[in-house]
Order: sequence, then structure tokens, then C-alpha cells
Amino acid sequence: MTAETRLRALVVEDETFTRRELAAMLTALPEIGEVSEADGGESAVRLLGEAAFDAVFLDISMPGLDGMAVARVLGRLSEPPAIVFVTASEQHAVDAFGIGAIDYLLKPVRPERLAEAVSRALAPHRPPPAAPRAAHGDELSVVRVENGRHTVFVHRDDIQYAEAHGDYVRLHTAEETHLIRISLSYLEEVWAPAGFVRAHRGYLVAIRWVRDLWVSSSSGLLARTPAGDVPVSRRHARPLKEQLLAAVRDEE
Repeated sequence: MTAETRLRALVVEDETFTRRELAAMLTALPEIGEVSEADGGESAVRLLGEAAFDAVFLDISMPGLDGMAVARVLGRLSEPPAIVFVTASEQHAVDAFGIGAIDYLLKPVRPERLAEAVSRALAPHRPPPAAPRAAHGDELSVVRVENGRHTVFVHRDDIQYAEAHGDYVRLHTAEETHLIRISLSYLEEVWAPAGFVRAHRGYLVAIRWVRDLWVSSSSGLLARTPAGDVPVSRRHARPLKEQLLAAVRDEE
């Protein structure tokens, strides 16, 4: 990797030891070039006014200007850096992705998860992938997921549902999740013969994994899978029910 393609990173963390440890972990990655540090939101905003960064690794709970406020400032930049939240709690995850974060790391940060986040931050700087070939019956029956310096192969039959995250899709299995750079509409096209059905604008669900449908007072209609509940929109409820009924009949 050339110096021009290495990421310029900023670590924003008020705890000195945690900040320096994360900066050292980033420096050890070949995808990372220069690493700067800020001990709070205010100092981060000052640095952002003086220099450009490709990725910001941002704590949420900080005195003064917190991580969410800093992220909103980043979103107003003409060329905003990739935002990776690094925090001790899962409670802000939904808001974080809503702001536009590419990843959400829990402390203590595992090296493999940090490498995965860096790989996602690097994605816009890589050459665009070749256009996918026309779909056929077994296309993407095994999905290759690049996680930093190692590769994971995920079997389609183990995937219970897929969730859109901007230019990415998060694949949910019973044990874990995997983020890949692909569109949900393309997955819908190539996986339809394998029983994947659109349940919502942002979700595909594998019919074989749906255990039942139920109505939540807060979330509306949901499709229950072992990996979690999938929201079902009014538009997609009837086709999904028809597919589920057809699957039951096929089993009889």
C-alpha cells in the first residue's frame, strides 16, 4: 500500500490511556498513515479546522462537546471523514448509524474489529469494484467478507436476514453479523431463487428461517427469526405472508 492511500486518522478520547492505546493500535495497521489525537470534542473540532482526516475514531461520552455533537459537525464538512464510534455502551448504536457512522466499536477494542473498521473506512479510497456478472442459480451461495487482514466465508444458507446500511449490507446469522459492500437490491435479485424475500425497504429475510409473524405495539409487524426480529412494512406484508404460506404447503 502506498503512502498516498494510507488513511489519516484522528482519535478523539478524553481518557489518556485509552486514547494512546487506540492510537498505537491504529499506527500498527498498514492501512493507516498519520494518527493524530484529541482529548475532547472541543480540541477535535479545532484540529478538524486545521487539517483534513480520512477517518475519525470517536468516543461518545466525553465532558463538554460529546461524540454525537462532534459527529454532527463532521457531517457538515464538504468532504466529511469516515466516522467510527468507539464507546463502552451499545445504547447509542442506532443513533450512531443514523448520523452516518460506518462502524460502532465497543471497548475494549479487539484488534480484528478495529482492522475491520479501518477496512470499511478505506473502501471509498479503493478503485470501484467491477460490475457484478449476471445472476445465476448459485451466485453468492458463499459470501466472501474481508475483515481487515483476514477473510471470512459465509454460507448463504446460514444467513437469516440482511439489513441495509447505506452502501453496505449487514448479514445476520445465528451467531454473528458481517458487513459487506453491496446493495440490498442486488442481493434481492440474486437470492430470490434461494428464498430471500423483501420484508421492508431496508430488509431481506430468508423464508426458511422465519418462525412466525407477530405484532409489536411499538414496531408494528415483525418476522421472528432465531437471529432477531425483522420489521415488515405494510407494502411487503402480503407478499411475505404468501411466500410463507407457500413454503408451509411445500413441506406438507
